Amino acid sequence: MGMASITEILAKAKDDGIKHVRLQFTDILGTPKNIVVPPTRLEEAMEKGIAFDASSIAGYATIEESDMIAKAIPDSYVVIPDIIEKTPTARLMCDIYNHGGRRFPGDPKYMLEKVMDRAKEKGFVYHTGPECEFFLFKTQDGVPTTIPNDSATYFDLSTRDIAEGLRAEVSQAVQQMGFEVYSAHHECAPGQHEINFAHADAVTTAERVITLRYVIKAIAMKYGLHATFMPKPVYGIAGSGMHVHQSFMTQAGENKFYDPKGKNELSPLAYNFIAGLLAHSREMCAILNSTANSFKRLVPGFEAPTYIAWANRNRSAMIRIPAERGKGTRVELRNPDGAGNPYLQFAVMLAAGLDGVDRKLNPPEAIERDIYELSADEKKKYGIEALPTSFGRSLEFMAESKLMKDVLGDHIFNHFMHLKSQEWNDYRAHVTKWEIDKYLPII
Repeated sequence: MGMASITEILAKAKDDGIKHVRLQFTDILGTPKNIVVPPTRLEEAMEKGIAFDASSIAGYATIEESDMIAKAIPDSYVVIPDIIEKTPTARLMCDIYNHGGRRFPGDPKYMLEKVMDRAKEKGFVYHTGPECEFFLFKTQDGVPTTIPNDSATYFDLSTRDIAEGLRAEVSQAVQQMGFEVYSAHHECAPGQHEINFAHADAVTTAERVITLRYVIKAIAMKYGLHATFMPKPVYGIAGSGMHVHQSFMTQAGENKFYDPKGKNELSPLAYNFIAGLLAHSREMCAILNSTANSFKRLVPGFEAPTYIAWANRNRSAMIRIPAERGKGTRVELRNPDGAGNPYLQFAVMLAAGLDGVDRKLNPPEAIERDIYELSADEKKKYGIEALPTSFGRSLEFMAESKLMKDVLGDHIFNHFMHLKSQEWNDYRAHVTKWEIDKYLPII
């Protein structure tokens, strides 16, 4: 952005009576971070950036190379709604630089932008539209429980769905922050909800996912509730996913996955993209399902996909093609969840799809039968393989993947593997209540 745009933002901040400015970015795990500065430093933040110590930010830097600069993006200026911040506060997203003036390779946003540039060189803008599922749990003395806030079920009305007002407030808040919710409803499990917004280019969408999570958590606290995007917080009921709808658009708004003369009205490009997602599904699983808990959701019986296959309607497949065509033609990947970093998640999905395009890969035939009902011999006949059954196994696939190393870059790849391998080893060593209840009485 030029000086005129910076001047406009400064004038807007003055008109809005801004008292605090939040400069926001994420660590490599997707946790929002921010630096708060007074409005007198807003111009500096946009022109030069604000220096900060990144040594304690997950995946950012070591103590020996900890100095970073957060440079605010003028276009991202929004006023945080007063339901969240009573004092007039602005939020700007940041690009992260090192002190040499170069973009920091550990910035997840920068990494996604680089993969997006590869798609743009081919004439495509990668669009994503995630379905954001979450739970609302009661708290006791400010501590989260796993007691749902209601006993409602799928699409129930407000007489049973007592969080309808909360979702409405979330919708109003994010609209004030620059994007519109187009659907919000109760999900299948008690206390489970879903909020969706319109698709956009993947960088914009990733920012909106981060914003939506923040707004949901902040407003839930106002109700004395705890909002969580944990994939499987309660045994025996449905888990929360983040199905991601994907398409290639041109700058003119043409959907390149649509071909009225193609099989199923899909273009060869769409089939190549599907094949790329299938080919790399195991090695990108650790990014799309980035916790040990993620794999408690990826089990048969709860509509979460466990098998590497695609279909036009079949919801037991990992990839589904929704019925809408024309500009709405899209590929829905169903195994991601909301525990991860959307910048990384979108980047690896795009890289996998682009590899399918570059190599002109073709997917196997669509599986329109319930895969959970197929026998082992039938799965073998159709060439259907399974996603990793544990986070540890997914890390092994990622460690061996050239594509994941190439797309994430050395810094993010190595830091992610280090942090998550530690997390997995800690999980493996932990003794659970289930083990005590199961084995202590009998061994």
